[in-house]
Amino acid sequence: MNLLILISTFLVILISLIGYGYIFVKLFCKKTKDINFGYLGIFGLIFSIFISYSSNFFLPHNYFFNSIYLMIGLIGFVLLLKQNSLIHIKKEFLIFLSVSFFSILSLLIFKNHDDFPYYHFVYTYNLTQFNLNIGIGQFNHGFRTPSSIFYINSLFYLPFIKYFSFNFAAVIILVFSNIILLKKIGIIYSNNFSFKKKIDTKNILVFFSLLSFIFINIFFYRIGEHGTDRSAQILVMLLIIEIIESFNRKSYDNLLNLKIFTLIIFIISLKAFYILYLILLLPLYLNYYKYFKSNFQLFKNLLSGYLIFYVLIFLLILSSYFLSTGCLLYPIEITCFNDLSWSIPGNQVEQMNQWYQQWSKAGAGPGFRVDDPQIYIEKFNWLGNWIDKYFFNKVSDFLFGIIFLSIIVLISFRKSNKSKIFSKINKKYIFLFSIILILFFEWFYNHPALRYGGYNLIAIIFFLPISIYLSFKNINFDKYKFISSILIILTVIIFSGRNIHRIYKEHILYSYNPLLKPFYEVNNSYFREYINLKNLINDYNKCQQNNSCQEIKVKKKYGIYIFEN
Repeated sequence: MNLLILISTFLVILISLIGYGYIFVKLFCKKTKDINFGYLGIFGLIFSIFISYSSNFFLPHNYFFNSIYLMIGLIGFVLLLKQNSLIHIKKEFLIFLSVSFFSILSLLIFKNHDDFPYYHFVYTYNLTQFNLNIGIGQFNHGFRTPSSIFYINSLFYLPFIKYFSFNFAAVIILVFSNIILLKKIGIIYSNNFSFKKKIDTKNILVFFSLLSFIFINIFFYRIGEHGTDRSAQILVMLLIIEIIESFNRKSYDNLLNLKIFTLIIFIISLKAFYILYLILLLPLYLNYYKYFKSNFQLFKNLLSGYLIFYVLIFLLILSSYFLSTGCLLYPIEITCFNDLSWSIPGNQVEQMNQWYQQWSKAGAGPGFRVDDPQIYIEKFNWLGNWIDKYFFNKVSDFLFGIIFLSIIVLISFRKSNKSKIFSKINKKYIFLFSIILILFFEWFYNHPALRYGGYNLIAIIFFLPISIYLSFKNINFDKYKFISSILIILTVIIFSGRNIHRIYKEHILYSYNPLLKPFYEVNNSYFREYINLKNLINDYNKCQQNNSCQEIKVKKKYGIYIFEN
């Protein structure tokens, strides 16, 4: 019964999100026919982010609210079915079900990410129990770094499944991303792709999509390790694909740009430092500069449409940081307002900024700390220690895996003639690759941990040149389709096999039985911050009755509880 609850709730949520995606496209694009379920799901997620952030100012995401939210999405899905042809829906639904069912294995997990019991779970749970509370960053530093993934998961707090859905968002992002990648690879609707030209942007697109699909499902197979980081890195791969897609467009495409802006705002909402990835909009701007210049009315319409929506989401993201910590972007001290009663003190903000750099530069770990972190993180003082403690063996193992994957794909397509490459490479790809290198060097200098953006940047540095190289080969579609199908099947087998092996290990270590109790572990420690917050509120309400609130570090204004420094 528990397994049935888990699977059925997961599928219903997926369908509801697709329904929200249909509503979203109807509002901002008008093109609602022949859009794949993958992007409808991504649009549904960004719409849900807006709903979750904005609604939590006024209401907790309890069973009642979330049930209504779910029902509206299901109604949207019914409207989608009426709008599209039965043949198209059947194809989309078959892909959707296939990807969803092979991804369910990753949902069967006993032990989540290490940060999950520390603050991921309790942050999400608090969103289901309380509406707006100010200053919750006082409880622990995890509460100072809100993420949209917590807000999305809070909408999945539903009857029967309860809080055992708080890791659904990572799997959902993986499912919708896989659907998009499979469509981009092009073996599903072969008539949409032409391989007659030796140089074709779409060829670059399909090879990059193929490499991305293999990479995501083999390297990111374990959902328990995703946290808030790997979901963002999966979406970065999709963002690069859509930017490549834009290079092939000779005129402005509203739906394509809706995808790009959706992805980049989604990525930023998951982790604040991804705001640096706004630089990836530069190739898009240069691509459409002449078109916008000659069509001011279109530019005006764009500004009055979905860009306003994304500005609102961005402001909601900033407000979540501000109301938790007193900073617009924590832990960047220059963005902090230190005179607010709930503000994190400036010295603590600076120490946390230093700590993130120290940790990512291998200056701290289980059982050790460097003596002088301030000097250690400056310039390249950390490089030798980082190479010794982190490059070997984490980065080196990852590099070996990427190189091995690249060689396998290159060997698979080796028996094809090629033309001269470097004289014909589109300058747009050189420009895009230069931006990726800039982001890579920023990552390496400031926060060189793979989880902080390293995985996808290193992968892109390999995959983009390989995709360009393969696009110059004379590969007929039948050969491409055969090789790609084999690689996809092998990827699914590896993904499934590694998850089955993981479940078996968890069964041995923790007596985890996914058939009887498929839910992840939850104990009393998961609720500690919720209990602290509730107790403070109760103490405040009691002391209000006898005017003895001087020592209680919480006050209430306009019905809102403010937890003070």
